[in-house]
Amino acid sequence: MGLIESKSIGETRPMRMSRFAAAIKRLIDILGSACGLVLLFPLFVFLGLLVKIDSDGPAIYRRRVVGPKGEFDAFKFRSMCNKAEAKLQANPRLLAEFAKNYKLVNDPRVTRVGRILRITSLDELPQLLNVLLGQMSLIGPRMITLAELSKYGRYSEIMLSVRPGMSGYWQTEGRQKTSYEERVQMDLFYIQNWSLAFDMKILAKTPWKVLKREGAH
Repeated sequence: MGLIESKSIGETRPMRMSRFAAAIKRLIDILGSACGLVLLFPLFVFLGLLVKIDSDGPAIYRRRVVGPKGEFDAFKFRSMCNKAEAKLQANPRLLAEFAKNYKLVNDPRVTRVGRILRITSLDELPQLLNVLLGQMSLIGPRMITLAELSKYGRYSEIMLSVRPGMSGYWQTEGRQKTSYEERVQMDLFYIQNWSLAFDMKILAKTPWKVLKREGAH
C-alpha cells in the first residue's frame, strides 16, 4: 500500500480535457516556452557562468523524473555541490528526512549561488526546454521520480496521465511550507478541477509568488 493510500484524499478522476482544450494548452506551452528561451537566453548564459564559477561540476543538472510518456531528464541549473547524491547517501539524518518529504530544509549540499537560484526559482528556467519538447507543461502537477511514484498507490495512474508543470497549484498556494501529503492532495485537486481558466489563474499568480519568495528555501 502506498503512503498516500492511508490518507483521506477521497475519490479523484483523470484530467478531463477536450481535444480543443488540449490543443490550446499545448499551444500556450509552445509559445510560452519558445518566447522564454529566446528572450531569456542572455540570462541563461549569465546564470550558467555563475554556477560554473561558484563550484565544480556542470552548469545544468538533469533530474530523472517520470511523465505520461515515461521517464525523462528534467533540466535545472545545478544548485548543489558536485557528487551531492553520494553525500546524501552518506548522511543517515539527511537521508531519513529526504525519504519522508523528498525535500531537505537547509540542505548543506546547496551552493552559495544555488541557494539564490532556489529562492528565486531561477534554477528551474531550463525546464522551458522540457516544455517545448512536450515533456512538461508550463502549468501542471509537480514532477516526481519513478521511486516516488510508489507512494501514490492507486493514484499513480492519474498522476501519470498529466504532464508535470514548471508551476502549479501547490507551488502558488503552498510552495515549500506544505507537507508531502498536502502537496499530493493539491496536485490531485488540480487534476480533478482542471480548466484553461484555472491554468491562466495559476500562471498569472506564479510571478508574484516567486517575487514574494513565499515558502521558498
